[in-house]
Order: sequence, then structure tokens, then C-alpha cells
Amino acid sequence: MKRSLYYRWLFFLVGLIVMALGFTLTIKGNKLGIGPWDVLHVGLYLNFGLTIGTWAIMAGLAIIVITAVATRKLPQIGTYLNMLLVGVFIDVFNFLIPNFQTLTSQIIIFILGILLAGIGIGMYVAPKIGAGPRDSLMLFVVQKTGMSISVVRAGLEVLVALTGWLLGGPVGIGTIAVALITGRIVQFTLPYFENRLKNIIGKNNGIPPILKI
Repeated sequence: MKRSLYYRWLFFLVGLIVMALGFTLTIKGNKLGIGPWDVLHVGLYLNFGLTIGTWAIMAGLAIIVITAVATRKLPQIGTYLNMLLVGVFIDVFNFLIPNFQTLTSQIIIFILGILLAGIGIGMYVAPKIGAGPRDSLMLFVVQKTGMSISVVRAGLEVLVALTGWLLGGPVGIGTIAVALITGRIVQFTLPYFENRLKNIIGKNNGIPPILKI
């Protein structure tokens, strides 16, 4: 049991770090545009100060409250940790990683950012410790409306990207790339990391079956 919990938490925390690094790299490559949710976070930062990571935390907290009230259920502890740690890691990486000025360098780090984000998402979701606030909201809307995950996810991302763009956040071809490609990467990384986790701690580990995205 302790072995199972250790590796599940290890995958979860390392996945969050890798995902946050990916998000930060796409933000650093903002000449191409950035991910839909980060458009909102950057737009809020440009208008009201604080830090991008702080706005990621505040937006996540607002979503947790809304989802908890709507579902009348408290989220798993992983959801709270996702909300807090991803924002903190984004600020840390944003401070440590220099800005890239040339278009070539921005393209390279942007592509690397999408890949790392997809890897990190698959890794942190695999142990099923708790979905992030935004994923929890998406799943709630899917359950209430009966629409597909892809439709609901696209609708939410268009809405937040539009809001962020109105606040001055950078929108471009990269925004579309993040929305379309990240999910495709997770289709491979999620089952990979879930199978890796099962191989490490055994098949009878209480981890739910692989999610279909």
C-alpha cells in the first residue's frame, strides 16, 4: 500500500512540474500565441498586475468553488494541489528561464512546451489522485449536457481565450496549436504512464481504468 501511494504521488508531482514547465515554455514563445487558459492568465496579469502564476491559482480557485457548489462535492486533494503548485511552478520557471527574442528560438521552445505539457498531463493524471480544476469543470459540463469531451473542452477554451484576448492576452496560431495538439499527445502519454505505473506497483493497485479522451 505504501509503495503504491509513494509512486502514485511521485508520478502526480513530477507530472505537475513537467506540465508547468511546458506551460511556461509556451508562454515564453508568446509571439506565436499561447494556450487558451494562459491567454486569460496573461491578460489578467497585464491589466491587474500580480504574476501569471498567481492568476492561474486564483482562476483555479474560482473554478473549484463553482464546481464544488454545482456538484455539491468537495474535490480530491490532488485538485487543490494542482491549483496551487502549477501556479507556483509557472512563476518559478518564468523567473529562471530567460526570454527568447528570435522567432526561430520562440518556435523551438513553443513546440517543446507543447510536448512537455502533453507529457506532464499524462503523467499527473495517470495515478488518478485528482483532476485539475479546469478538467473538473469540463467533466462536470460533460455530465450535465451530455455533449462530448472534445466539444465541451473546445467551447470552454474558446470562451476563456476570447476573454483573455479582450484583456490583451496574446492569441495566435500557437493558441490553436495548443488546443488541438495537446489532447492528441495526452492520448499517448496517459495510457503509457498508467501502464508504467501499473507495472511498477502491480495491477491490483486500485487505479481506475485508462481514461478515454
